[in-house]
Amino acid sequence: MKRIVVVGASAAGLAAAETLRREGYDGILTLVGDEALPPYDRPPLSKQLLAAEWESDRLALRTSADLAALDLDLRLGVAATGLELTDRTVALADGCEVPYDGLIVATGVRPRRLPGEGAHVLRTLDDALRLRDRLAPGRRLVVVGAGFLGAEAAAVAWRLGARVTLLEPAPVPLAHAVGTEVGEVLTRVHLDRGVDLRCGVTVTEVTEDGVRLPDGELVEADEVLVAVGSLPNTEWLDGSGLPLGDGVLCDEYCETTRNVYAAGDVARWYNPLFGVAMRIEHRTNAAEQGMAAARNLLRPEARRPFAPVPYFWSDQYDMKIQAYGFLRGHDEVAVVDGDLAERRFVAVYRTGDRVSGALAVGMPPKAIRLWRQAIAAGAVWHETVRAEASVSEAS
Repeated sequence: MKRIVVVGASAAGLAAAETLRREGYDGILTLVGDEALPPYDRPPLSKQLLAAEWESDRLALRTSADLAALDLDLRLGVAATGLELTDRTVALADGCEVPYDGLIVATGVRPRRLPGEGAHVLRTLDDALRLRDRLAPGRRLVVVGAGFLGAEAAAVAWRLGARVTLLEPAPVPLAHAVGTEVGEVLTRVHLDRGVDLRCGVTVTEVTEDGVRLPDGELVEADEVLVAVGSLPNTEWLDGSGLPLGDGVLCDEYCETTRNVYAAGDVARWYNPLFGVAMRIEHRTNAAEQGMAAARNLLRPEARRPFAPVPYFWSDQYDMKIQAYGFLRGHDEVAVVDGDLAERRFVAVYRTGDRVSGALAVGMPPKAIRLWRQAIAAGAVWHETVRAEASVSEAS
């Protein structure tokens, strides 16, 4: 291949570019990013950066010297606007058309928004700095959405002295992913700090004075953060012929059509370890999938399925959460170590007859790593989980 184009200059795109060079590719390598900044890390945006513990210079994924060593045709601050499969060209917002022999799509996601103006979202460095500038003791912050991102931001704002209201449409935050009992444990952490957490509440509109609920009630706020999920950035691919459906649809090799691969938050690929198609929005997966897509593109004769055990972590208040596997859609959850009431435990998840996930709160890393091995090995549930574990049906 004479020219490979990677569209998306965050964790997945950078990992793909680095892997191509490391594996010996010496052709033209174009890396396109819609943000003007060089690749930077996103997980700290809702944690260390928002808390003003870090400044933006600590977020860079690579130094300028590291990037220069990759000998990239670097196109930053310009978005991809179209793809022509027949001519094998990527159209850019500045009017350029970049030819390719191989293409990796790593355009990530963008935040979902609510009707109305003035709400914050938290995806880019500018988003985080803008919100950070508005947080101060006594300021009223409404966070819409009590998923991991919303919960992390609420915890930081509380620590900075803001008066936080956390609104969540589900009866129990995160229950669809981690189960009702574990979700209730994570809920009580907010309540214990005095955060005004309201579940079963939907928001119809953001206003100048806060957010409006379906019954007309106004929840007043100085600032509003909307954290209600994300949408894959695939609009630029509409009409291209690539299969799309809540992401770029790929096979087990991360290939979507001949010599076109996808990686990171935008990729929905078939994971043979779990036997389902999934789209994972976690930092570790983005880097690993970028590397896998690059290897498979470069050496199609030696392609390997991308079959990881997904991993994510979250920091909330003084609580460290770690999880392995694919927890969504589980049939059963068992606490196999520690105690829910003490917020120190390991919970293991069953899907069908297999161990499909594990989540730890307040436990050392080794307490959950053994379960990662069980997930990777496709361990049978009844042979693996101790009979005396406290078991509850997933709701």
